[in-house]
Amino acid sequence: MTELPTHPGDIDPEIFRKHGYQMVDWIADFLGGGVRDLPVLAQVEPGEVKAKLPQSMPEKPEDLELVWQDFLSTVLPGVTHWNHPGFLAYFGITGSGPGILGELLSAALNVNGMLWRTSPAATELELVVLDWLRRGLELPDDFFGHLTDTASVSTLLAIAAAREAADLDIRERGMAGRSDLPALRVYTSDQAHSSIAKACLTLGLGLDGVRTIRHDEDFRMDVEALRAAIAEDRANGHKPIAVAATVGTTSTTSVDPVAEIADICASEDLWLHVDAAYAGSAALLPERRDALAGCERADSFVFNPHKWLFTPIDASALYTRRPEVFRRAFSLVPEYLTTPHTGSVVDLMDYGVQLGRRFRALKLWWVMRAFGLEGIRDRLRFHIALAAEFAEWIDQHPLFERLAPVPFSVVCFRAMPADLHDPEEIDNFNMELMEHVNASGSIYFSHTKLNEKVALRIAIGNLKTTADDIASCRELLEKGLSCLSTR
Repeated sequence: MTELPTHPGDIDPEIFRKHGYQMVDWIADFLGGGVRDLPVLAQVEPGEVKAKLPQSMPEKPEDLELVWQDFLSTVLPGVTHWNHPGFLAYFGITGSGPGILGELLSAALNVNGMLWRTSPAATELELVVLDWLRRGLELPDDFFGHLTDTASVSTLLAIAAAREAADLDIRERGMAGRSDLPALRVYTSDQAHSSIAKACLTLGLGLDGVRTIRHDEDFRMDVEALRAAIAEDRANGHKPIAVAATVGTTSTTSVDPVAEIADICASEDLWLHVDAAYAGSAALLPERRDALAGCERADSFVFNPHKWLFTPIDASALYTRRPEVFRRAFSLVPEYLTTPHTGSVVDLMDYGVQLGRRFRALKLWWVMRAFGLEGIRDRLRFHIALAAEFAEWIDQHPLFERLAPVPFSVVCFRAMPADLHDPEEIDNFNMELMEHVNASGSIYFSHTKLNEKVALRIAIGNLKTTADDIASCRELLEKGLSCLSTR
């Protein structure tokens, strides 16, 4: 018999315990206010972190205290703190305490929930938690939900399912070299997220397969323009397969007229996908349930708990009324993945491209139980109220103007200095103003373009963001406006 080498094993549990306590203490201090002492936007130059790191991994084991000190001195300064109360860029986000605890347990268990058998609790908890959310959003009972990493991947899966639903025999024959396959079309607003186009790129439809539809005065998809585009494409021999509507567009958080779009999809036999990645959470509020009007008719629907539901990234909730189409598109079960339960249980690998599946439901379960539906609603209402107050300040200020409605907790606006009239100069001034405020270290916000105008964009959604933080943002904008105007 071959002599085995000495069993090296894992690190000593007592060493883990020592450094685990150290990290939990640091995280508790970080969440408790220590994050405010750090600049929200990383204050490093490109390549600076890399230059401080060794070019190759260590040959010998290193003391974890040394690793910890390198984290504090080298890694942490290069972190842009999405968990900072002054983080007002892109979208509202918080990795909450309960969510972090759930993530810790998930990492320790290290299960792969590809099959029911490989971790029954991972599968069944996921199904239950997604059903809790479905009920909270008042989506229909026949909506089947599971978790992916991001809305980009959820949308990719949904459009792949739409392609499968079109009965084009792509699963077996593919798309290349087929004279019988017309050019396929997916329709979405010119305000939609880039993930729609990326999904079409990945699935072989190409950018030509994405038909963008103009927006109306409130940045919603123009329904008549959609109807005309579908008719034109059919007349030109193209095959429409899906419409991707948005509830909470990336730039302005506008809500497409989903009910009207659903009527068109029904009459044209098209798959309806709804991207509610950001604003879906708001529909947990009874007074904002209207945001999902028509979504009950969607073939697929996605929203991200890792955006405005206080769950550490990543966790995206994908629902469908047609789970059998997803299975038809993705299920592939070689012999080594069969079990005595195959066919009688839900194996979540059958609903997407991933075989390996993290135990994401655990952190979401902790968040939902720790805050409860009432607690989540209170926090959402507070963020919406902060945004409304900020929008009111913009509306009343003589040197700022608001550029879009504020249905949720995002405000789009720009400065309008009295001495500037050229559109390009106004755009440049606003970009300078944004960089001036972001350089403060206490606030970080981003920008977009609306109707060819640079728009500054404040997104409120962190659990630690207070009225004082928004007041500080206003003060920095005022100071920046004054400073840049007097140069």
